[in-house]
Amino acid sequence: MSKRKQSQSTKLIEGGRRKEWRRKLVNVPVERASTIIFDNVAELEESEPGLGGYRYGLQGTATHWALAEALTGLEPGAAGTALYSSGLAAITTPLLALLSPADELLAPDNVYGPTRRFCDTILKRLGIATLYYDPLIGGQISKLIGEKTRAILLESPGSQTMEVQDVPGICAIARERGIVTLLDNTWATPLLFPAIAGGVDVAILAATKYVGGHADLMLGAATATAQYYQLIQTASWHLGHAVSADDAWLGSRGLRTMGVRLRQHGDSALKIAHWLKERPEVGLVLHPALPDCPGHETWARDFKGSSGLFSFELKVDRETFVNALELFGIGYSWGGYESLVLPVDPHRTVTNAPAPNLVRLHIGLEDVEDLIADLAVALDQAGRSP
Repeated sequence: MSKRKQSQSTKLIEGGRRKEWRRKLVNVPVERASTIIFDNVAELEESEPGLGGYRYGLQGTATHWALAEALTGLEPGAAGTALYSSGLAAITTPLLALLSPADELLAPDNVYGPTRRFCDTILKRLGIATLYYDPLIGGQISKLIGEKTRAILLESPGSQTMEVQDVPGICAIARERGIVTLLDNTWATPLLFPAIAGGVDVAILAATKYVGGHADLMLGAATATAQYYQLIQTASWHLGHAVSADDAWLGSRGLRTMGVRLRQHGDSALKIAHWLKERPEVGLVLHPALPDCPGHETWARDFKGSSGLFSFELKVDRETFVNALELFGIGYSWGGYESLVLPVDPHRTVTNAPAPNLVRLHIGLEDVEDLIADLAVALDQAGRSP
């Protein structure tokens, strides 16, 4: 890859495509391997795991290194990226690597549901306490930091209720206190919010979503600074985490078009969010780019744009509305080319959700006018429902 300064769009295309890995091909090929064969004992003993080092399938091949290197290149200031078989694993493994019994974790009250379950079960059983905080707490988080606080988890925007956190402010406080910060940056990706440059120590992606982009793989990534990367990567190998070469290859393929896809997702979603605001069946629209979304001012300050996921309050029958949609699949996840709808009931510990009767939409790559027409029919039907 060129040593000249490159834009994010160019990095998406060039990242990880070393000539020695491509071997005259456009793309790094799929290298499936469990066993690596060495020519002699000396070569075996000198082999080291890591980027470019063939040792054993668990530590990856050029197919994995290409994706990891490309993701690292999107985060200025990052030292490396560990790959996982899911976004959840990319959250839980760094937490296991960085926390010890009797430590305390601060987590936002709007945190991804499976992350909350992990904190309330596995971490709790290991003697690690989780203290939930208001995602809009900002600098007041300093009042929650105690002697046992070792890490702060952030999720911005929240994946259901879209609150935007003051990530740079919280991370600055954490760094002064020697506390590691981890951000679930799946909604924005490094294209819309470069997390490491914003002060985050560990930037996490459910690469299943916008990186993959086609709803056909499970993949996660944790990109970290030099202080934490090797610790996280080594813990991942100790725990036996591995990604199939095929999924890593699909991740690299998706990465090449993520920029143009993300722009289309964002443009269509914002147009639909404005349209929904004018509908009498709809209450609060929770889209970070709209002024009445919690944390909008922070979004306007820190983000380079918006993606395709947002929520809104429904004033009519939710089940009727969801069932009436034809172009929106009913299902979990998001970030693929297809539009999705999901009724959500956020679980909270110390705060209240911004609005009741919520519906979450992921706006795909279909024609936006077709999606609006589909939503209009569903809202009309739900409005007539007794």
